[in-house]
Amino acid sequence: MDSKNVIAAISLSAAVIILYSLFFAPSPQELNKINKDNVKNELSSETPMLEENNKLTEVSRIDALNLNKRFSFKNKQMTGSISLIGGVIDDLTFENYTQTLNGNDKIVLLNPKQVKNGYFVETGWVTNNKNIDIPNSKTEWSISGNNKLTPNNPVTLVWKNNQNLEFQKTFNIDDNFLFNVDQKIINKSEKIFNFYPYGQIIRNEAPEVTNFYILHEGLIGVFDEELVEEDYDDIVDKKFSRNADQGWFGITDKYWITTLIPDNNKEFRSDFDFKNKFRASYIETEPMEIDANSTITSNTNIIIAAKEVNIIDGYAESLKINKFDLAIDWGWFYFFTKNFFFAIDYFFKLTGNFGIAIVLITICIRVVFFPLANYSFRSMAKMKVLQPEMTRLKELHKDDKMKLQQAMMALYKKEGVNPVSGCLPIFIQIPFFFAIYKVLFVTLEMRHQPFFGWIKDLSERDPTSIFNLFGLIPWDPPSFLIIGIWPCLMGLTMYLQQKLNPTPPDPIQQKIFMFFPLFLTIILAPFPSGLVIYWTINNVLTMAQQLVIMKQTKVKTN
Repeated sequence: MDSKNVIAAISLSAAVIILYSLFFAPSPQELNKINKDNVKNELSSETPMLEENNKLTEVSRIDALNLNKRFSFKNKQMTGSISLIGGVIDDLTFENYTQTLNGNDKIVLLNPKQVKNGYFVETGWVTNNKNIDIPNSKTEWSISGNNKLTPNNPVTLVWKNNQNLEFQKTFNIDDNFLFNVDQKIINKSEKIFNFYPYGQIIRNEAPEVTNFYILHEGLIGVFDEELVEEDYDDIVDKKFSRNADQGWFGITDKYWITTLIPDNNKEFRSDFDFKNKFRASYIETEPMEIDANSTITSNTNIIIAAKEVNIIDGYAESLKINKFDLAIDWGWFYFFTKNFFFAIDYFFKLTGNFGIAIVLITICIRVVFFPLANYSFRSMAKMKVLQPEMTRLKELHKDDKMKLQQAMMALYKKEGVNPVSGCLPIFIQIPFFFAIYKVLFVTLEMRHQPFFGWIKDLSERDPTSIFNLFGLIPWDPPSFLIIGIWPCLMGLTMYLQQKLNPTPPDPIQQKIFMFFPLFLTIILAPFPSGLVIYWTINNVLTMAQQLVIMKQTKVKTN
């Protein structure tokens, strides 16, 4: 492929990546008491507001877990506990994921509110009637029956007030990442009451984020059909509110997500806001009326998940959660990126290695577009044959650019050469380049996946460096000097590939193109090693195809 086109392609790819995502921002706050004044807002004139809690004294995580009575939960994917104070889910660890490769430091996602990085989920009821005692974030619940939550054993919490109202909260979990909270109010009095179910996710502070344009980390939700993404810093300055009949919302990290799914077909108001804490919350806009000596129930699904594609898609289908697969940031080119992942995953299941899967998908792409690339390379080969004549015309008409242009176009027409055909392979590569980059960057399945040799994680950069002779010298260079073996191989293949292309007649262009492989090597060195492997293999296949075509066209490669 022509070096000019490579530069154009890289520039276009960078532009696509930078312009890919829009900037929005979310955040959660606490919501615990009833609005005492029955405040009206722009979305609902009846629905009570949810107030935040006062700031708490910070303690260590261990101390926070020991402050309150709690009951434990455990399944195949997660362990943790639920506090009896408030009945909040505030202690959760993913059993099958670690912070570091080959480490024992499991991912801890949720923490009690008293911890600096507190992160927890709460459900409950609110009412406009200030004379009714209802459970809040400070209420101590009692356990009724079983005290260990497992997929086969739910746990029920009970709290009673002095007005003959009994509140029950039953927790269920499945084998993966789903909590189901069934809330019940039993009215043993002769009065009629109104209650509003609510749920909220609260995060004390914004976590460290990758802060890259192709990935959203922050508050997220789908309200009816609309996807909403809000960044942490944006939600500090503004509040987001939306009414919807169905949907879901939560807080997402790169690989992990915490979500609330209200009852379908019941209008709710959802808020993303910040008041000392980030909060994503919902409250049903229509009250649930409970008659004398009767019962009402409300059901909420909570998914606190490692964002595995099959599991996320499974919940979307089984629970009929609209667009829940967008919890994984597939991006604007969703239909292409997600299917590209499935193609790689298919080869992974065949080979057991994502690196080999990337190599195989690269070969498949070359095969699919072989005829188009063939046309392009044949045209480029003819261009190289015509170089002496093009040089002669340039010397002949060096003082008349118009005549030179006319003579060049006449030559192209006579020889049946398309001078822009070299762009075709590049433009073919751009969407695949972007798709594999997106897949490597956002999908949990690629995390900590090895290739061969020194590549232990395809989602991270090549850890070797030319500046310590790839590990032979006992010195750890700074990150900007980490240019690994695979980036060097990619640069070498690009240099060799460049030698097969027509040489630019302009001496300045020649010098620029001579340094371009080195430039690209430095630029792509920090990128995921899986992406660099894809680019390298693609270069090798391109060169092989070009050599065959040039041999058929009788073009010299030097």
